[in-house]
Amino acid sequence: MQLGIFAKTFTATGALPVLRAVADAGYAAAQFNMACLGLPSMPDSIEPDVTRSVAVASGQTRVSIAAVSGTYNMIHPDRLVRDQGLARLEVLAASCADIGTRLITLCTGTRDVQDQWRWHPDNDSEAAWSDLCTEMEAATAIAERFDIELGIEPELANVVSGARAARRLLDEMNSTRLRIVLDPANLFEVADKGERHRLIDEAVGLLAGEIGLAHAKDRNVDGSFAAAGQGIIDFPHFIGRLKAAGFDGPLITHGLTEAEAPEVGAFLRGVLEESGKA
Repeated sequence: MQLGIFAKTFTATGALPVLRAVADAGYAAAQFNMACLGLPSMPDSIEPDVTRSVAVASGQTRVSIAAVSGTYNMIHPDRLVRDQGLARLEVLAASCADIGTRLITLCTGTRDVQDQWRWHPDNDSEAAWSDLCTEMEAATAIAERFDIELGIEPELANVVSGARAARRLLDEMNSTRLRIVLDPANLFEVADKGERHRLIDEAVGLLAGEIGLAHAKDRNVDGSFAAAGQGIIDFPHFIGRLKAAGFDGPLITHGLTEAEAPEVGAFLRGVLEESGKA
């Protein structure tokens, strides 16, 4: 697996300064965000020379662009908000070739009108699921047009809240353009070790064939997030299960500070090296 990090972890602005910081912290890949270029994460327009600067910087620093963030609330109650997000997704998709990536990460969304990462009871409704499927059909049509893939991540606060919902969406969409972004810390909030292992095993078992990207952040005992290696996630177990399932794609860490990046990278490299000896 190739070890990477969210480019947005670093405070620098501009493709070369950001990717140089990624490389200096010991990472070989990045999940990019247009905010690193001083733009909105989902811009209304992107100049070609701006996106090409990412590919140029990637070549100079030897940091590959594993994905670019294209998150918007795909089941926002306001149809106009969803339409705006879809239009911006198309702008980003049209730029992927110049950026140097074929994967855009998505947010399957919530009925919460203010925060796309906050749970809402209506997320469990069939109306929310129907809206997601309609939105995803439009998104996969964009992906087909620009020959890219879309990564959906099970998130407790979103309509695709776990591995079983992710499997359902994959089956119903039946699109080769959909991939899974799997983060063990998004599979539970508070759970004992046995349950944490069970949830990881279930997720990998259900989704292994479609996992395009793995994420690595951690949880504290109280359910709050932590940087990888500082909480209770059993990363040797998670990475071992991914490897056993045949996954060899990028492992991208996030949920950490710039100062923590070298230490977290060293921890994850150690786990990857040990898993290779098994």
